[in-house]
Amino acid sequence: MKITDLLVKENMLMDLKSSSKKEVISELAGVLYKNNFINDLQSFTDAIIAREEQSTTGMGDGIAIPHAKTDAVNKPAIMFGRSRDGVEYEAFDGQPSNLFFMIAAPANGAQTHLDALAKLSGMLMNEEIRNKLLNAESKEEILSIIDQYESDNSEEEEVVDASTSGDKPFIIAVTACPTGIAHTYMAKDALMNKAKEMNVDMKVETNGSSGVKNKLTKEDIEHADGVIVAADVNVDVARFNGKNVVQVPVADGIHKSEELISKAQDSSRVPFKANQSQSEQNQSDEQQGGIGNTIYRHLMNGVSNMLPFVVGGGILIALSFFWGIKSADPDSEQYNVFAEALNTIGGANAFALMVPVLAGFIAMSIADRPGLAPGMVGGMIAMNGNSGFIGGLIAGFLAGYLVQLLKKVFAPLPQALDGLKPMLLYPLFGIAITGLLMIFAINPVASSINEWMNTTLEGLNGSSVIILGLVLGGMMAIDMGGPFNKAAYVFGIAALEGGNAAPITAAMIGGMIPPLAISVATIAFKNKFTPAERASGPTNIIMGLSFITEGAIPFAAQDPLRVIPSMVIASATAAATAMAFGANINAPHGGVFVFWLDKPHLLGLFISLIVGTVIEALLLGVLKPKKA
Repeated sequence: MKITDLLVKENMLMDLKSSSKKEVISELAGVLYKNNFINDLQSFTDAIIAREEQSTTGMGDGIAIPHAKTDAVNKPAIMFGRSRDGVEYEAFDGQPSNLFFMIAAPANGAQTHLDALAKLSGMLMNEEIRNKLLNAESKEEILSIIDQYESDNSEEEEVVDASTSGDKPFIIAVTACPTGIAHTYMAKDALMNKAKEMNVDMKVETNGSSGVKNKLTKEDIEHADGVIVAADVNVDVARFNGKNVVQVPVADGIHKSEELISKAQDSSRVPFKANQSQSEQNQSDEQQGGIGNTIYRHLMNGVSNMLPFVVGGGILIALSFFWGIKSADPDSEQYNVFAEALNTIGGANAFALMVPVLAGFIAMSIADRPGLAPGMVGGMIAMNGNSGFIGGLIAGFLAGYLVQLLKKVFAPLPQALDGLKPMLLYPLFGIAITGLLMIFAINPVASSINEWMNTTLEGLNGSSVIILGLVLGGMMAIDMGGPFNKAAYVFGIAALEGGNAAPITAAMIGGMIPPLAISVATIAFKNKFTPAERASGPTNIIMGLSFITEGAIPFAAQDPLRVIPSMVIASATAAATAMAFGANINAPHGGVFVFWLDKPHLLGLFISLIVGTVIEALLLGVLKPKKA
């Protein structure tokens, strides 16, 4: 498929009016929506922004390729936009972007269009082509430039491998990005082009949306002088054991290709060991964001894998209360066999796995697969030893770094025993040592901390519980899914697991306000929002009522100085109001759909929602400038 099969004249803007990154995204997406290439403007925009949050698609050299795969796309398309003055797009080189190619890819559609996307990324690496596109006078000229490029490069790329490389250095590489669309192929082209300049033979494996292409063979790996892994997602690096491996983000493959190829040829570097792959990644993380960022990534890996158990199990427990608060007790008059089944599934099983799963996946994030078993066992001991969520957190990090230590301890063993390490040595010593430390050292301390926290929360009343609501509610709105939001929610889950529902109630109310208030503001103050923003109002109502704070992210990202403070003030006020009413929702998620669990304070909960929504909507109406 050719690029011009996806790029048509009606999807081209020769003179963008936008002056910011978010405006560019909205302007380009708006045209695709108007021309019926996407069916849900807000969902598509959210998907584009979510991709930007992983890493900017401002590629440098004046190029930006925002892209997403989503069900909101009716048919694959490329949207072209040009700004002669340039727009600040958080590009890797810090320079404004002039040429924009927005890629709209269907989530489950055919993958043939990805070949054209690979050609697009390769084309934009050519400075002459970029200059021609920037100076073209018409849409027809733009299409002609692209057609000419495709004609000149229509021959199948000659692939160098172990059997065809000559006396030149032979470097192999793997490129991969989260969506597998643009960065993957741009990194490949940048590396290949630079390798030709440096008189180096190179073979690049791409891990794109359509699967692995140009896969490296065993012979390629054996013959290679060095390996480059430019990837933002996990790829199979164990196969490169003993080679000189350079591991970097995919963006470095685009912008630091010469440096990477030089490093890959440096025979003085320490050879890569497969069982140290996670350590290598940890070092990369620390270089990018410090040890705090590394710990946060491990914690979020545990939390993200834990949440399905918490939400699913917690809501099943809540549903069992429909027949009465004691409906799962066979000795109660309220007993119902179906309610007991729901409570057993949600509480005795799914919810009971919360802490072990948290600990297991934290440990696995640190030490790869060998960390999973010791982490989960440590988490189970924390649950049974009354140290709960706090003990589980400690168990996860303890098990992960313990297994890392075991890898170093057993490294000198003969190679013939390598097969025994993951199957016998790591689980045996990892589980045993983690378990002993948990039982005799961690649990006594963690259980005391857990008991103190629960006792303190139970003792909160009056102004103290209102202050707790202010803090947790405000944190939920600061970054809407980021570290502050997750910290508040995790604290609420920990308290709920300990029997106190006030913190999770404050977090839930605080998290519901931003999207609800946004939807009200788009209706009450239409002239303060663009047509695209107003169209997302109904969606944000549903998201807010369902306790999905992320619906407000596009609005906060586009105007953070006005929107985020408004959200924080309103969410903090709403959560504090709920605490003042004494609200306690005994469920970890569900929004308005689980309010009925706190029937005595049902009116107070709705008043809290209304108060917070009105405050934020009014603040937005006053602070935001007119758009129309």
